[in-house]
Amino acid sequence: MTAGPCGGFVAFARLWAPRVEQALQELLPPATVPPARLHEAMRYALFPGGKRLRPMLALLGAGATGGDPAAVLRAAASLEVLHTYSLVHDDLPCMDDDDLRRGRPTCHKVHGEALALLAGDGLLTLAFEGVAGAGGAAVAELARAAGSLGMVGGQVEDLAAEGDAGHHTLERVQWIHDHKTGALITASLLVGAHAAAPAGRPVPAAVLDPLRAYGDRLGRAFQIADDCLDLTGSAAELGKNPLADVALGKLTWPALVGLPQSLATARGLAAEAAELAPRVVAAAAAWRGIDGALLDGAGRLLQDAAFYAVERRN
Repeated sequence: MTAGPCGGFVAFARLWAPRVEQALQELLPPATVPPARLHEAMRYALFPGGKRLRPMLALLGAGATGGDPAAVLRAAASLEVLHTYSLVHDDLPCMDDDDLRRGRPTCHKVHGEALALLAGDGLLTLAFEGVAGAGGAAVAELARAAGSLGMVGGQVEDLAAEGDAGHHTLERVQWIHDHKTGALITASLLVGAHAAAPAGRPVPAAVLDPLRAYGDRLGRAFQIADDCLDLTGSAAELGKNPLADVALGKLTWPALVGLPQSLATARGLAAEAAELAPRVVAAAAAWRGIDGALLDGAGRLLQDAAFYAVERRN
């Protein structure tokens, strides 16, 4: 198994995208169900969607640990629902005060601040309903990643760091990245692994640990690349306003070390993640008692996903 371009992951995502969208449609209440205004706002935020990266990572987590991705679609869709809640709240005037998301006006610009706030609340709680069928380990993983010790904690420190130039360090920005972005990316892989585990056979630490290490590096690479895209991408590519981080005085990797070094760091992290892929699938094959060669394709997809995180343009 060798690291390669990200084309395999792109093809995988295109193949599974319709099934992820169908799972999302089934998870959300119809816009006509009371309270209709709330459900309309929730659907506005979610459809049409973005990259759907987190559901795809859940499917990869299932496949790389020897499970069937098709069996975890509902849990995978739930990760996108939770991610979308975070975007709705991030965009609010009390947070990042943004007016463009996924190529169109943000939820609060269309539905008002109060309803957007409640739409985010609705999406958050719906995500846990959706992942509940994957079992307690999956729910616990998602709760840790989404809460005060994960994404929400990272959001708090991200806001606190705005304009706080006197205390900017690489250690601080990495902590924010690991919590605000990386925690949910890693959890997506782990939720997929838990959701695909055979009944009565919890996923052992020997499998979870290298998968978590892979996810941690992937999450860091993804967020650094995102910070770089804020400087180099267009609104059409990003689906949101470029240079938004600069305008807000956000603590980012490029703000501390510049664009070239940031890109080099992101690529190095992607390479580290790709090197962990064989360990993930070897441990999973040993746990399931199957020929490791059967998971080589899943391992290559993990590698491709790592490089996609830094080569993407949106």
